[in-house]
Amino acid sequence: MLTDPRSPAAEAYRTLRVNIQFASPDKPLRTILATSTSPEDGKSTTMANLAVALAETGASTLLVDCDLRRPSLHTLFGLPNEQGLTSLILAAATGDVPGAAAEQAALPLQPTRVENLRLLTSGPVPPNPAELLASRRMAEILALLSGQASYVLLDSPPIIAVADAATLAPRVDGVLLVVRAGKTRRDLAAKARKMLEQVQANVVGVVLTDATLEGSAYSYYGKK
Repeated sequence: MLTDPRSPAAEAYRTLRVNIQFASPDKPLRTILATSTSPEDGKSTTMANLAVALAETGASTLLVDCDLRRPSLHTLFGLPNEQGLTSLILAAATGDVPGAAAEQAALPLQPTRVENLRLLTSGPVPPNPAELLASRRMAEILALLSGQASYVLLDSPPIIAVADAATLAPRVDGVLLVVRAGKTRRDLAAKARKMLEQVQANVVGVVLTDATLEGSAYSYYGKK
């Protein structure tokens, strides 16, 4: 979306944006989580580009790195990661939680070079990611973030590998399952969807990454 905004890939992310915006007209999807079957399926890249696509419409957008095991969004955007989501969660454990108004002002949201897009990095990698994400404090933070932007996008670990995504999925408006062409096994994709359904997550769609583009339309609209 940033390095080649006229490319077929960028247009694909804009199409994903439109599909999400029209997926639930009666109750717009404002909090969206992405998960996958394996670490190499492209979920972090997908969420980063989707966030840019939403922000370019003028909608205030927050991107949150909930992958507390292998965080990568701070690297993608070239931002520091000393403070972030874990800092907010652990503040409750130490009793260092300010009032609601002060807490909103103290959120460690970092501006990006994209207008309308801010990033909440993971913060320091903790020894107990699943417990932190399942905590009541995490639910409070998600509610707080929802009041800060039109869209809140959460990047989470692969659902088959660890319980983190299954813990967060019921707390958001919609879930995207990211699969990679030629790599993701069908049985694992089916297992991932079943796991999401078991926790009553609202799976709004599947994103296919690394697909081969075909057809004359791409060459016509692509950058020349």
